[in-house]
Amino acid sequence: MAGGLLTDLYELNMAASYLHRDMDEPATFSLFVRRLPPGRGFLVTAGLEPCLDFLERFGFEDDELAYLRDELGFEADVLEAFHELSFTGDVWAVPEGRIVYADEPMLEITAPIAVAQLVETYLLNQISFQTTIASKAARCRIAAQGRDLVDFSFRRTQGTDAAMAVARTTAMVGFVATSNVEAARRHGLRAAGTMAHSYIESFPSEVEAFRAFARDFPTRTTFLVDTYDTPNGVRNAIEVIRELGLEDSLGVRLDSGDLDGLSREARALLDGAGLPHVRIFASGGLDEHDIDRLVSAGAPIDAFGIGTRMGVSADAPYLDSVYKLVEYDGRPVLKLSEAKATEPGRKQVYRGVDGDIVALRDEPAPDGCQPLLVQAMQSGERTGPPQTLDTARRLFEADLEHLPEPARRICDPESPEVRFSDALEDLTRETRREALRRAGLP
Repeated sequence: MAGGLLTDLYELNMAASYLHRDMDEPATFSLFVRRLPPGRGFLVTAGLEPCLDFLERFGFEDDELAYLRDELGFEADVLEAFHELSFTGDVWAVPEGRIVYADEPMLEITAPIAVAQLVETYLLNQISFQTTIASKAARCRIAAQGRDLVDFSFRRTQGTDAAMAVARTTAMVGFVATSNVEAARRHGLRAAGTMAHSYIESFPSEVEAFRAFARDFPTRTTFLVDTYDTPNGVRNAIEVIRELGLEDSLGVRLDSGDLDGLSREARALLDGAGLPHVRIFASGGLDEHDIDRLVSAGAPIDAFGIGTRMGVSADAPYLDSVYKLVEYDGRPVLKLSEAKATEPGRKQVYRGVDGDIVALRDEPAPDGCQPLLVQAMQSGERTGPPQTLDTARRLFEADLEHLPEPARRICDPESPEVRFSDALEDLTRETRREALRRAGLP
């Protein structure tokens, strides 16, 4: 077991205080997003699987406890209590790949309060980041309208762990390949890559560079044609294709300039040379807005490489995600802070043709509605095998098919309104009155 120090210090402080007082009653925390970022009409859930892996192995190693003792001054009785901790609770969560909206719980944990508190930081870290990236990548997928997308973000993501997560989440929403070879190996993805301008510059001529690369990789040759002059680069690619008799998996890559105009010129040159099967691949600082403009204009581009602005979700790099206590020892609780109030109780989200309803977990499903949250862990153990990427893709595709048009718009999207059930609203009113009483307020 490990990972006990993958948390914020205040979580350890609170956990120690709970344990000092033998407070081990079950607490339910709900993880959700208060507001969608500007320019977003929906979110795609991601990050659950690494969270479940973390919970399965959660605990404290001897060297971690020694650090807490020697550097932070935690007392012996607390350290002994930390040593005994593991995750023995329940997890209800929205499976990866599903589309959700603000105020909808993506995950709820019920566990003894010290443990439920300690795992907060890791869960928020994983789900917030991976959901952010999956949602950005999904918008690229919508904008591409069926054209292939490849993850090119590795060199610009904020760390190698982030790069692995980006490759996985982009595959979840339909990207066909990644440039990240280790991520391809680890997650069973297709690795894709071409060449750099430095490769072409290192040869005596562009033609010689193209010829060398094509001889080395005759079954996967994409020529980077914009090092010097793009139309001439396309002509040089045509010369090499004819000279070597290349036929399979051929493409030219445009990485700069007027991609609309250059793609049209490249297509005309390729078609005129009797090479309609050679694909045009575009890259170079693109995101969903660029893709949307190019596709809407009818640019003859077959595939896009998407890097920096997707890999860091440049226009919306964070989520307003929170992890809030909603029940302790069987008692519903809430927060009343202005603009940060929460709803009490364990919850379920029901989806039907008329939209989503956030309800109490024990409420029966409204007619024609299906629950979004499923039980992922019971008594500290998974309820089934890890979810595969193929399953997450299928869930995403099914939800995308029914995503309302205002939410899927690239420009000025609007999120559907999420409703609360009558029972949840009643419980919120009752709990609010009790909270005010406890605070000594009228």
